[in-house]
This record gives sequence, structure tokens and C-alpha cells, in this order.
Amino acid sequence: MSDDSTQTPQAGADTGRLPGDRGEPLTILIDDVPVGCFAGETVAVALLADGVREFSRRGGEPRMPLCNMGTCFECGVVIDGVPLVRSCLTVVADGMTVRTSRS
Repeated sequence: MSDDSTQTPQAGADTGRLPGDRGEPLTILIDDVPVGCFAGETVAVALLADGVREFSRRGGEPRMPLCNMGTCFECGVVIDGVPLVRSCLTVVADGMTVRTSRS
């Protein structure tokens, strides 16, 4: 669960999340920074809601989700030490570590 350094995420225009029913608040680490998200969200949603616009780099070019159905691998990140995990298909888990090309 979230520690005191992380605030519970909220829905609304300023957060990148639409209002609606949410799962339990969770905390994941994105590039060693605690980030609040909700159970049931994908890692890609958590990254985008946190303002990440570069998930990885290939051929020197920044990459982020394109197809959102796991076909293109453009959303690949390192999750819990496993490289090239498709963030658009992976559901967040409390304490999960995510590394983007920013780290």
C-alpha cells in the first residue's frame, strides 16, 4: 500500500484519468519514484497518467503505446527486472517496479 510519500491518485482532468469507479489504490515504482495508481489499471495507464511520454527507445527514437493490444511492442518497459514487457497488457500490482528509458 502507499506510504506517506505517495498521495492516493485521483480521477479528473488534471490527472489524466477519467472520473469513474476505481479499484483499490496501489503504489508502484516508476524509475525508483513511488507513483499512485489503481488496481485493475494497466502499467501503460499508470505511466501515461503519471505524465510519462517516453516508455523506451528504439533506433534512438522515443516509443510509447501505439496499438494498446499487445501487437506492436512499442509500450515495452522493464517490469520487475524482466525486459520488454508489454505495459499495455500488464496489470499493476502493489510494489511493482517499472523502468523506462528515462532511468
